[in-house]
Amino acid sequence: MFKTIGVLAHVDAGKTTFSEQLLYHTQSIKERGRVDHKDAYLDNHSIERRRGITIFAEQGRIHYNGDTYTLIDTPGHVDFSPEMERAISVMDYAIIIVSAVDGIEGHTETVWQLLRKYHVPTFFFLNKIDRDGADVDAVMTSIRKELSPDAVLLTEPVTEESIPETIVEWIAERDEGLLEQYMEGNVDTAVFFNTLRDRIQSEQAFICMSGSALKDIGVQQFFEQLAQLTPTNYAVEAPFQGKVFKIRHDEQNQRITFIKATSGVLHVRDEFQFGDITEKVTEIRLYNGSRFEGTQQVEAGEIFAVKGLMQAEIGDIIGKDPVVGKDYELVPTLQAKVVYNGTEHIKEILRYFRMLEAEEPTLKVVWSEKFQEINVHVMGVIQLEVLVEVIKERFQLDIIFDNPKILYMETIKDNVVGYGHFEPLKHYAEVHLKMEPTERGAGIQFRNACHADDLSVGHQRLIEKHVFERDHHGLLTGYPITDIRFTLLTGAAHNKHTEGGDFREATFRALRQGLEQAENILLEPYYRFKMKASTDYVGRMMTDIQQVRGTFDPPEINGDQVMISGKAPVSTFMNYSTTFAAYTNGKGALSLQFCGYDVCHNADEVIEQIGYDKNADPEYSSSSIFCAKGKGYVVPWEEAAEAMHCLKK
Repeated sequence: MFKTIGVLAHVDAGKTTFSEQLLYHTQSIKERGRVDHKDAYLDNHSIERRRGITIFAEQGRIHYNGDTYTLIDTPGHVDFSPEMERAISVMDYAIIIVSAVDGIEGHTETVWQLLRKYHVPTFFFLNKIDRDGADVDAVMTSIRKELSPDAVLLTEPVTEESIPETIVEWIAERDEGLLEQYMEGNVDTAVFFNTLRDRIQSEQAFICMSGSALKDIGVQQFFEQLAQLTPTNYAVEAPFQGKVFKIRHDEQNQRITFIKATSGVLHVRDEFQFGDITEKVTEIRLYNGSRFEGTQQVEAGEIFAVKGLMQAEIGDIIGKDPVVGKDYELVPTLQAKVVYNGTEHIKEILRYFRMLEAEEPTLKVVWSEKFQEINVHVMGVIQLEVLVEVIKERFQLDIIFDNPKILYMETIKDNVVGYGHFEPLKHYAEVHLKMEPTERGAGIQFRNACHADDLSVGHQRLIEKHVFERDHHGLLTGYPITDIRFTLLTGAAHNKHTEGGDFREATFRALRQGLEQAENILLEPYYRFKMKASTDYVGRMMTDIQQVRGTFDPPEINGDQVMISGKAPVSTFMNYSTTFAAYTNGKGALSLQFCGYDVCHNADEVIEQIGYDKNADPEYSSSSIFCAKGKGYVVPWEEAAEAMHCLKK
């Protein structure tokens, strides 16, 4: 049986130390490393060891009681949370490490929400019980209140032959059939044990145990319990299918593609089709830390890496019924410009960044041909610092970044129909797109209401492809549009003169013409925050939130402590942690989570500062092109609707 187990936590909760203990107890490593000693087995990158934090999701391989486990140690710092999310997407089970001293922290909640999104059954290890101030009962109360009431603390082993009375009672309270057995004193422990496993699998039970990773208290017992409660069932006999979740490059800059096999068997020399390109698996590797061993085949449930696949991207499903990767939940809110003053050509620097983008898709490397500039999207300043080190180490280049800027987005307030026509000589395409605002966070959606009598199915699909092929510039700032539903109403092609690129032109012009008619709205990223401090500071906290244009719920007072939850713009709140730590003398706790985009609090100021000229954007035009007497002519956007050839719908 193959199992993929992820270990996740807020930074400094003890996640990597816990992972080291598991690897040691299962004889996967001979010596235990420590983060503070800079010799942790899974923090094997030199940058991780210098900084003392996990940056890259790495895996260890464990053999225990006839089963094979892939243990994934994930980053705990928010700047590297997209790496964590991609690892979560291939986990069978997860372990959240929570400090018994500090309790639930900001990143713990982010981890929890992602695990629920991907439906990963979850266990808790309450760490650092050896420290002063540790309070397991208080942490359990917090977990049940803030995460799930179905969290249950195990203080004694649960087996098929023996279940503690407290756990029997807990299960019986949640199952009417078993409650009757329990009340009659007729407890079948095997049935109760399997019910508990089923509830864990269906995310209706979350097992918690406590210990100390540093002092090696309770770690082995936790793993033994987890091993008994985590069955997996993969279809080995089915055709091969696997999910790409990580890409790396080795010392020779050869691409290594990491995959989780979800069904079937993969062999060396198996081939995959990517569009018109056929690629062959030339090598299969099983990684344990930075070391690996080769194998000729892998089967469903295994985590492995291959060489030979250059087209597969992170998030892709390959094999039977291939699927192009979808966007992940966590997205950057900042953009920074690359500054390089060396002798290499800037296009060579761009090539290096494209390699890094393959490994970290959220970088979204943006190249400006006009200004010969490279911009990258990032989660925070720590990620920028690490990028500087990575580029120095891998490519021997000295770069810096300008101060990061906020990534804005745009949307529309009202319904419009956009019209686009592209008809220079020997070209022809027309597109009518209805555009409607949707709820925040919905992104770009597409519906098709076009009849095949008006436009062939192939051309309809081409229009849909062009809607999604790129981020489209808004009119206010040139930042991407979002939260808009496009409906293809109708369109037209010419039997002789229409070419594929014609529909790109017509689609983009229809989109832009629709934006010209609509009331456009500027959006900015927001944080959901939680602030905990002494009640002495409650007045200062509320005043500061209002000054940074935030909103908050009524304060919750518990003894001499107050907690305030709310929402604030990233632009005004991103550096507030330093101020908060200063006036609370480092005793306050502030957690920040990206919670999506909403209306910009200072839109006029931002629009003026950016100075985007919608009429000078070389990639977009709001006007349409028609043809008369063998010559193309331009019709401005405000007159385009009346000039269209198709009947309006």
